[in-house]
Amino acid sequence: MGTNGKGNGLWTVLAVPIMLWTALPLLWMLSLSLKTAEDLANPDASVLGNFWPKNPTMENYELIFTGGASDLFMPALRNSIIVCVLATLISVVLAMFCAYAIARLEFKGKRMILVTALAVSFFPVVAMVTPLFEVWSKIGLFDTIPGLIIPYLALTLPLSIWTLSAFFQQIPWEMEQAAQVDGASSWQAFRKVIVPLAAPGVFTTAIITFFVAWNDFVFAISLTSENARTVPAALAFFTGASQFEQPTGAIMAAAVVVTIPVVILVLFFQRRIVAGLTSGAVKG
Repeated sequence: MGTNGKGNGLWTVLAVPIMLWTALPLLWMLSLSLKTAEDLANPDASVLGNFWPKNPTMENYELIFTGGASDLFMPALRNSIIVCVLATLISVVLAMFCAYAIARLEFKGKRMILVTALAVSFFPVVAMVTPLFEVWSKIGLFDTIPGLIIPYLALTLPLSIWTLSAFFQQIPWEMEQAAQVDGASSWQAFRKVIVPLAAPGVFTTAIITFFVAWNDFVFAISLTSENARTVPAALAFFTGASQFEQPTGAIMAAAVVVTIPVVILVLFFQRRIVAGLTSGAVKG
């Protein structure tokens, strides 16, 4: 008991500075979003050095939601939500069937599929942008929602297949056989037995793939112009009140806004994520 107490205390001592180190950039981003352009250039307007503003303001958030930057930020936020949700749903659904086949069926080339999926996930995104730009421009997919979802599948689908195949391999084959003995078809056994048991893994995979799509910048900046531009790309086009002023506050406010869904997802599905990662890592 004493040993466990000392071990927990040691982990706590190690965890606290790591948490502070991780949270510091987020707090700095939040503090910058609450400063005016004048406060950013005036250290006396802040406390704790130049960290936190003495008089926090919401004008940067008003700027991106209702002000001059709203025409750029709000459509980009809508595009990000649509593109990332659709890319995640398509990727996870396709990956479920592929991972199930890899985990349950014996066929030639099964290992090659996993190796190919892993290799594609490591393929440099920059190398795909130029040929995609040329093709998309010729067939009319440039600056469209489908034209951004398809490349995102190249990022999310291999990762989803690789992750879900590990989860499906942990599910006992006997449970599916028992359902089929009781009269269930293969589809019913998959839908009513396999999918519920794999739910933690599916949630974990969906959240990871959503993060990958949500944070993409290269495809978003290269394959869009105005109509399908997402938030990471839109931030590059923010401008200040003049050519000599950097839009730091507005960019930080937009960054805080797009970080909120990520934080909410992690907090809301924290237990499912932990359960999914644990079940995918433990054999037997």
